[in-house]
Amino acid sequence: MSPSDEKMWSTLVHVGGILFQFLPALIGYLVLKERGPFVRAHTATALNFQLTLLIAYFVGSLLSIIGIGLLIMLAAWVLNIVFSIMAAVKSNGGWPYEYPMSIRFVR
Repeated sequence: MSPSDEKMWSTLVHVGGILFQFLPALIGYLVLKERGPFVRAHTATALNFQLTLLIAYFVGSLLSIIGIGLLIMLAAWVLNIVFSIMAAVKSNGGWPYEYPMSIRFVR
């Protein structure tokens, strides 16, 4: 895969996380992980972040009975938008990016 294709797919995986949560990162990781080190690093990073957000959404939904869960889910939603855009910009520029506050499930 050419470097420009790797940057394009990495950017799409990060932006796809805004709309479709963890699915673009999971599909991108499974399909593209052998295509190059750059796209592998970005898809793994995006998948780790989206799985961390999935946990935050689950905890938020459980705690929504108390009321604080809605704040947790709102914060996770905002963080998803902000950090996914930052990651997409970095990957489009050819730079590595690590999401803050992300649990590392996939290496």
